[in-house]
Amino acid sequence: MPVKVMIPTPLRPYTENKDSVEVEGQTIDEILSNLALKYPQLKRHLFSEDGRLRNFVNVYVNEEDIRYLDGGDTKIKEGDVVSIIPAIAGGNFQEKIF
Repeated sequence: MPVKVMIPTPLRPYTENKDSVEVEGQTIDEILSNLALKYPQLKRHLFSEDGRLRNFVNVYVNEEDIRYLDGGDTKIKEGDVVSIIPAIAGGNFQEKIF
């Protein structure tokens, strides 16, 4: 069953600039694996060298974080939408002292 996967702007160059793609799979792990097979350049941005999902990559099913569901084993049903959301961090805060 194909599932719609939403691709964030920073990762679109690796999916032919598509904002969403259709990927087969019944669980999040299957979907992400198939996504990496379909778009090989995307793999290093999603997975570490040991094959685990990178810590800064958040995955949602219908706006629910998979960390609060069944993680990679989260089952997908027809009509579900998977979103990949990279965590954003950084910046530099310096307190001005007068």
